[in-house]
Amino acid sequence: MGIVTLVSGGFDSTLMSLMAKEEGVTLFPLFVDYGQLAAAKEWHACKHLHERHNLPTVTRMDVSGFGKSIPSGLTDSKLRINEDAFLPGRNLLLVLAGAAHAYKVQADRVALGLLDPADHLFPDQTKQFVAACENMIEIAMGKLITILTPLIEFSKNDVLAMARARGLRNTYSCHAGGDTPCGKCVACIEIANAEERR
Repeated sequence: MGIVTLVSGGFDSTLMSLMAKEEGVTLFPLFVDYGQLAAAKEWHACKHLHERHNLPTVTRMDVSGFGKSIPSGLTDSKLRINEDAFLPGRNLLLVLAGAAHAYKVQADRVALGLLDPADHLFPDQTKQFVAACENMIEIAMGKLITILTPLIEFSKNDVLAMARARGLRNTYSCHAGGDTPCGKCVACIEIANAEERR
């Protein structure tokens, strides 16, 4: 029926869209603005990357009031970009947004770009979280919408290698939302650490 890929303009999520295209799956990319500092840069990267790689047009969902009400280093420049990075309920919100969009477009799957749980920092980055979300969505919507994590067995280093093998470049992954990577946020550090292991 189709798959909603939750995309943010970074390596992980754009790779999911490319992989879905390679499998010949009907694709519905969704960008969620949850009030993150990097929303404008992420959205620009999303649109540009999906156009360049001949992927379907990205739908934008605005729930930015969430980040304005629940501050974290991802949504409030007064907080520390790294130490205060945890935004309670972020991945739950993303999955719910993706599932609601899937219901609307009659897709039966949602793809979330979680990586190897051994490297997870937050409680909403595990297989247990995904299984619980799937069960909750089926109860709430009366329909099974499978939550896929196609990158869950891979490290950031693996993802970078797979992305580059597909010619993926000019992504945006910095949580600070500036023109150049801040080098301090979780996303920047993950990429820098992966580059060192190459």
